[in-house]
Amino acid sequence: MSELEEILAFQIKAKGLPKPDREFYAIPGRRFRFDFAWPIERVLVEVQGGTWGTGAHSTGKGISRDCEKHNLAVIEGWRCLDVTTDQIRTGKAIRWIEETLRSVA
Repeated sequence: MSELEEILAFQIKAKGLPKPDREFYAIPGRRFRFDFAWPIERVLVEVQGGTWGTGAHSTGKGISRDCEKHNLAVIEGWRCLDVTTDQIRTGKAIRWIEETLRSVA
């Protein structure tokens, strides 16, 4: 778990939202994991921490893999949210998560 994921986990707890599953396999037969999942509500959250760097997720191959992962999750009936460092730090991410969970309740 990254420091950024831990910050978001703290925000989720502080807001009193349902506890998510972590490192969740949402796509049958695939090894893709999502950072946070609410299986009953069918909501997934992926933290995109390397958006301003040169990590694996910012290469052509990484972006393609992330697109496949998220598209397969949507096909399986999940709502997927991607959040960045700035969105977590400003509170946008937790507001989106809260609104999404409320909309499916």
